[in-house]
Formats: sequence, structure tokens, C-alpha cells
Amino acid sequence: MSVFESSVDKSAVNDRSVVGSGNSPASEQPRPPRREFKARGSFVTRCDNCQLPVLNCLCPYQVKAESHAQVWLITHPIEHFKPTNTGRLIRDVITSTQVFTWYRTAPDARLAALLKDPRYAPFVIFPDDQPDYVDRVVGIDAVHAAKAQARIPVFIILDGTWRQARRMFRKSAYLDGLPVLPLRTERETRYRLRKPASKAHLCTAEVAIELLRQGGDTVAADVLDDYFDVFNDSYAASRLHHKIDPPTAAMRRLAAK
Repeated sequence: MSVFESSVDKSAVNDRSVVGSGNSPASEQPRPPRREFKARGSFVTRCDNCQLPVLNCLCPYQVKAESHAQVWLITHPIEHFKPTNTGRLIRDVITSTQVFTWYRTAPDARLAALLKDPRYAPFVIFPDDQPDYVDRVVGIDAVHAAKAQARIPVFIILDGTWRQARRMFRKSAYLDGLPVLPLRTERETRYRLRKPASKAHLCTAEVAIELLRQGGDTVAADVLDDYFDVFNDSYAASRLHHKIDPPTAAMRRLAAK
């Protein structure tokens, strides 16, 4: 899961996921085959679908939502296998979400094709803290302008640690011509699975939630926000071998949809 700094704090960001430098060219596959997870918790019995411990399976609360804007994640291969990754929550909820694997030597072929499609107005979500791309920086008004022109706004989120996300930003030449949209929000992170360096450092799902909300997709943002809370609470409770009962408010809202 990636973390991007908001206007509250422009210090370096500690992300909750790892993005590295793959050396294989990207393929048409949406993601590599799943491999066995070997980190802490690898012996926990997990749901094959949501990857949470079966004690607090997330599947009953998966609710689909439509949004005018789209989210495209550029993700390191290792991230696909991390059960704590929140980028996958976006794809669970927002039906139009695209996930692309990042490689150092070549862009994903599907992504390269979509970037040339005039129907889309893509924005790279990244802080505006360096002078060499200041001419590319835009505000959220550019998203609304794209919608007014009957184009589909696309939020491109680099899914990795702050250090690796910056490297992805610098090493991906195919993103150089795209406008850069910094996330400006007063939101403080509610992600509980790893301790952030600052409450202003949001995880990937939270970044998407705020972008959708600011872009006018409030219903989709609210559904994703509830789903994120359920994931957050369920995973934290499972670490303590505790089943959530009775259901939380977010669980009840999703179950009622």
C-alpha cells in the first residue's frame, strides 16, 4: 500500500507496502499468480478470496460502487501477495479500478495503451515538493474540468513505500507527460496495521477515498471508506484471535446495501 503526504505534512512518507524494481517486461496479465505468503502470520488460515483470516472474513461486506473517476494502481509484484495491502480494497469496491504491475525496464502494455486513449484524463498522484516538475502540478479543479469536457478522470496511484514510489515516479518515463495532482486533505490516517511516521500519512485506500470524495464521487467514497474501516478493524482483531461481534457500524451499513 502506498502512502502519500497530504497538505497537512510534507515530510517524507513511510508507506505500508513495498515497491521494488522488477526487471521483467510487463505482460497482459492483470497480476502475477499468487504465491504462498511467508511473513508473520503465514500459518493463519485465510480466506482464499479476501485473504483475511477466516475468523473475520471480509467477503460478506464487499459492496460494489460506481464512480465517474477511475483509479489505476501501479503496483510492485510483491504487493500483490501482502494481505495488509489496501490497494486491493479499491478494486473490491470500485468496479472500474485497474491494477498494473510496475517493472523498471518496461511499462505494462495495457497501461501504455490506456494512456493513449483520449477518453481518459489521467493524473499522477504525487506531492508537489520538487521544483523540476512544478509546471505539471494541477489542483482538483482540473479533475472537475475534465469531467466538464466529458472525459473520464483517472487517479494514478503509485502503490509502494514512499522511497520506492518516488523512484517509480522518477523512473517511469511514460508518466513524464502527465499532470501531477497532489492530495490536499485534512484527513488523518485510520490505518492501524502499521504505525505511520505521521497521522498525515495516508495508506493507498485512504488516498483513493479522499480523491474520489474531492472529485465528486461521494457515494463511492463513502462505501470504500466503510469497507476500509471493516478491513482495518477485522485484520486488527484477527491478530488478537478475536472475532468481531456484534458487527461494527460500518459493517451494518455495508450489510444493509
